[in-house]
Amino acid sequence: MTIDEGRTFLGVKRSLGNRRWVDRLSPQQANIALAIAQKNDISDLVSRILAGRGIDIEGSKDFLNPTLKQLMPDPYCLQDMEKAVERLFLAIKNQESVAIFGDYDVDGATSSAILCRFLNHFGVKTRIYIPDRILEGYGPNPLAINQLIEDGAGLIVTVDCGVTSFEALEEAAKKDIDVLVLDHHQVGVDLPKAHAIVNPNRQDDVSNLGHLAAVGVVFMTLVAVQRLMRERAPEFASSNSFNLMNLLDIVALGTVCDVVPLRTLNRAFVMRGIEKMRAMNNEGLKALSRVARVDGPILPYHLGFLLGPRINAGGRIGDAALGARLLTLDDGFRAEEIALKLDALNAERQALEKIMLEEADAQAFRETGGEEEGGPAVLITSSEEWHPGVLGIVASRLKERYRRPVFAIGFDKSGKGTGSGRSITGVDLGKVVREAVEEGLLLKGGGHAMAAGLTISSSQLDDLKAFMEERLSMSIQKARADNALSIDGALSARGATLDLLDEIEKAGPYGAGHPSPVFAFPSHKITYVDRVGNGHVKLSIKSSDGVSLSAIAFRAAEEPLGKALLEGRQQVFHFAGQLSKNTWQGRVSVQCRIMDAAPPETF
Repeated sequence: MTIDEGRTFLGVKRSLGNRRWVDRLSPQQANIALAIAQKNDISDLVSRILAGRGIDIEGSKDFLNPTLKQLMPDPYCLQDMEKAVERLFLAIKNQESVAIFGDYDVDGATSSAILCRFLNHFGVKTRIYIPDRILEGYGPNPLAINQLIEDGAGLIVTVDCGVTSFEALEEAAKKDIDVLVLDHHQVGVDLPKAHAIVNPNRQDDVSNLGHLAAVGVVFMTLVAVQRLMRERAPEFASSNSFNLMNLLDIVALGTVCDVVPLRTLNRAFVMRGIEKMRAMNNEGLKALSRVARVDGPILPYHLGFLLGPRINAGGRIGDAALGARLLTLDDGFRAEEIALKLDALNAERQALEKIMLEEADAQAFRETGGEEEGGPAVLITSSEEWHPGVLGIVASRLKERYRRPVFAIGFDKSGKGTGSGRSITGVDLGKVVREAVEEGLLLKGGGHAMAAGLTISSSQLDDLKAFMEERLSMSIQKARADNALSIDGALSARGATLDLLDEIEKAGPYGAGHPSPVFAFPSHKITYVDRVGNGHVKLSIKSSDGVSLSAIAFRAAEEPLGKALLEGRQQVFHFAGQLSKNTWQGRVSVQCRIMDAAPPETF
């Protein structure tokens, strides 16, 4: 949708980041903001943030005070949920051995951990199995399924995977072993053979819960299992009471890290989960927070950028089960040991990422000629030297740099490639990957609108590039046409206070689908600037009344924005960015994350 030209903010039609700045609120939304402020007795700033994110007057009260009781529907609204719950209840009643087959990302680790903790509480013997990313790839495979059965599994539950694992689940069916699939990935009409497949994104599901991460689906399943236990075995349930609310810290971690929209039920998961996490009752999260050097109260930022990457590191380049194992521990010493391993693996991952990103960026530069509008609509980079565990991060970095969908593919010596793709808003990458599978261009593939994975033969790489160009060029062109940065309001350095941040947090937590507010700082002078860390630009900006604000532009040093800032000492710019609290040696201050800048004169 094209934004009205009259809403250009500060007259910036083309910034250093090649974007037009626009007022996030339309005139109609501005009126709604006034009504929200009056109805809820909140500040105009908070009401503007809500209205600018599509919150209406009637929905504002529940949005500001989300509760699971209000927002969680009956779990049985999900297709196959009742069958899955009945089977899990039977496994608990009969004390069967349950194998939990999870994905190797944070959503998979958290999904595995909460299911394991719940079943273990009721005396069920469990085994978490996370496949090796390199040797086994994504999802259940026949060899692993057979091994779990041989090891005594009476029931197999796949979490955050399984909905496209036809061959593996067929193997379990041959052995008369029930499989429950608790997933959320996009899927076509055909489903694998399983006792129950609970997935809000299956074609015949009408729950309207497709925004949930897998960990949210698993949590709803446990809510229903506990309810059934109270109905069928009240004495057992009461004597073995389990407080599901104590799992919400893990649920919040998986929800934030899987970048699902932080609206409705997901928002309640995260808000209540962060409250639990701040109490630090989970030994694994406590240890991980220490090694990640988390300062101050836990925020969604810490989950997404400090804790999540370390959980992910095990699945990317180490022992894939480390993250899930950490989250199930009650032993602080053992938790510290695993957290330190994950921290070391994360450092190793960062070093690999730097090398791979330089190589991938060189390929992308050749394809585009370094021009923002040049080259193919979809960038597909590849190498025989790349580690499969870091491909998604490389694709994400290139997507940000070149503003188009990107795939990074690592081929082995046989010519078989594993790849990860990342998309831009408005371009459904998961859908086109599934279509490529149907066309026979991929050996395997799937995912979400914003992220997808694939397996391909090197002989079909050129055909895939042509297919992507044909299917996506128009939607990409449309998505990139209105390259606007939405601004929530104007501030000065003097106005960027800790009290203001407390006000902003009332409309949080922020994340996918509910972006953190962006403020413009008109005509502020750069008084200090330097390159720091891994390509970041640190600076201090001063308003006309002499008040300074600390700021940083992440990974910007080699971009047009960063170069202009580094050369702009004592120059005046309009800045656009997001505010956050910075804790250092016990001192809390306000910091601005610079997203864009523009000279005061418009151009």
